Amino acid sequence: MAHSTRPPLGVAMIGHSFMGRAHSQAWRSASRFFNLPLEPQMRVLVGRDAWKARTAASTLGWVESCTDWRAVLDREDVHLVDICTPGDTHAEIAAAALEAGKHVLVEKPMANSVAEAEGMVAAARQARLGGIHAMVGFTYRRVPALALARELIAEGRIGEVRQVRAAYLQDWLADAEVPLSWRLDKSRAGSGALGDIGAHIVDLTYFLTGEQFAGVSGMLDTIVEERPLAEAVPGHEGGLGGVASKTGALGAVTVDDAALITGRLTSGASVILEASRFAWGRKNALRIEVSGSAGAVSFDFEDMNVLQYYDATGSSRTSGFTRILATEPEHPYVESWWPPGHGLGYEHGFTHQVVDLVRGIAAGEDPTPSFEDGLHVQRVLDAIERSSGAANQWTSVLDYERS
Repeated sequence: MAHSTRPPLGVAMIGHSFMGRAHSQAWRSASRFFNLPLEPQMRVLVGRDAWKARTAASTLGWVESCTDWRAVLDREDVHLVDICTPGDTHAEIAAAALEAGKHVLVEKPMANSVAEAEGMVAAARQARLGGIHAMVGFTYRRVPALALARELIAEGRIGEVRQVRAAYLQDWLADAEVPLSWRLDKSRAGSGALGDIGAHIVDLTYFLTGEQFAGVSGMLDTIVEERPLAEAVPGHEGGLGGVASKTGALGAVTVDDAALITGRLTSGASVILEASRFAWGRKNALRIEVSGSAGAVSFDFEDMNVLQYYDATGSSRTSGFTRILATEPEHPYVESWWPPGHGLGYEHGFTHQVVDLVRGIAAGEDPTPSFEDGLHVQRVLDAIERSSGAANQWTSVLDYERS
């Protein structure tokens, strides 16, 4: 393999389960398909268990492994810290990494509370003064069809945004015998379906429309309140696997299983969102539709290379949704991949995330979504949770900005 003449960007990744595997694929592939100004180098993987971390590093392509994330902050060959751990550790690791002069990528949601997120924003703003940058990993922004939808909306192709309807449905918890995992523990995950998958559709609403939320009314529901304690299954430590303990012991579920939300954007446009991990038959069904005064766009992740576009200014005689196969070189990110019609997959969003992050760092610009963007999403999630606890009372998001 030829030696790269590009300056290196040494990466340390904290965590190596589901998201760690996806991020590793991205770090391996980004510079092989895209012309990047820096060369990502997968220096070190960090995990709590030495044997598991060493095995994961070998499998996923990292040079070495260790068990202490603090140790990587002193390394001169590490320039960026990629945080793929449960939410309860994000704030501490991110703040320490930024203070040590390391760029940061952190998985969504960026924190478990508004206070933690605000602290992370303060750390990012201070680090920015020294040319250090931070980004939140909302990868669905990098799906070419959704990036195209944002372009069409920004160009005014659907007119003034009037309504957003979105749902993110999964079924991996629909069986009451699925055992407890960290994703069902509020102290570690922060919330359940709301933060795990609801955060994505909150962010996509913000991303596609370019508008923040003004207020929300939410209802959270814990459908199964106790579950069997888990016995770990190797390779499934990320919370989407495991088997019930043979003891029959049960533990409390302390997060929501489903979330229903209505809201308004700052323009007054209405929003309806649903997030559920109890929707039988829906494995990863993310759907979003934005309707405006002159048309609409519609997206379904189960057909992720397609964007549906409706032009309401045309003749009603021939009107209808146009199916756009977002695999042309003119579509976002696609030029560096395959010929038209050869679709992309789930993992490509993570590669595009690395591309945007590396280019932003090299240009001395803040990549998006920034920590400020992540804070807005965190405030929306918090407002939804507070609304649910107050009998679905309308709860302002803008009040955070005034406090």
